[in-house]
Amino acid sequence: MVSAAAVVPAQAANTRVSITDFRWSKNPEIDLGESVTWDWIGPDTQHSVSGQPDNATQWDSDPGPVNSHPLGDTFTVTFDQPGVYLFVCKLHSTVRGTVTVSGNPGDPNSDPGPQAALNLDFLPPNFVSAYLARTSIGPRGKGTAMNFQINERGTVTSDYYRLVKRGKGERTTWKRKFAGYDVWENHIGNNTVNFARRGEGFEARPGRYVGLTYATDEAFNSTPVTKLKFQIHGKKGKRGKK
Repeated sequence: MVSAAAVVPAQAANTRVSITDFRWSKNPEIDLGESVTWDWIGPDTQHSVSGQPDNATQWDSDPGPVNSHPLGDTFTVTFDQPGVYLFVCKLHSTVRGTVTVSGNPGDPNSDPGPQAALNLDFLPPNFVSAYLARTSIGPRGKGTAMNFQINERGTVTSDYYRLVKRGKGERTTWKRKFAGYDVWENHIGNNTVNFARRGEGFEARPGRYVGLTYATDEAFNSTPVTKLKFQIHGKKGKRGKK
């Protein structure tokens, strides 16, 4: 009979890993039969926990395209074989880590501890250097390139308003009339999108316009509006007419 004094308790336990600021919070070490739970605590949440060859391909938090996980989302894997298991985000190769599983029997009922506090984002993205390649656009509805830089993923929206002239001389004013919109998904860094192109959201008729343009991050924080004025010319022979 083995005495109680000879029993060596497991040194590891079920544990949690936070995914935040484009990294894992730790590389966990556990025993056989124990689990690792990954927590998406933000503010960045578009990461996968994808097992790599040769020993972990059966585990993938995002078997298809990588989703933007809701804050507080979790993914748990129970390990019943010893080894070192590599996991990598399919979108960001630097968001990675290992799980080391010993050959000692573990405690599958151990407490992994509480989830870390959510890293909430209350700040709008830094949306800078937005400009149009051309402010004078031809009549074919092809639009022009809009270039910008941004530090967070999300969307960029431009609401197009046609400028309608009212009055003459010193009494001249320009009224805005809503004419359509565009929405683009953006990535971090330099972006180029097709601005004011004829499509479902914008008819691109001849006239003077302003695009009220702003960015929204994945936490729904929006930037102040950037005004981008442009003109769409009429057909050949009527260039410049409104």
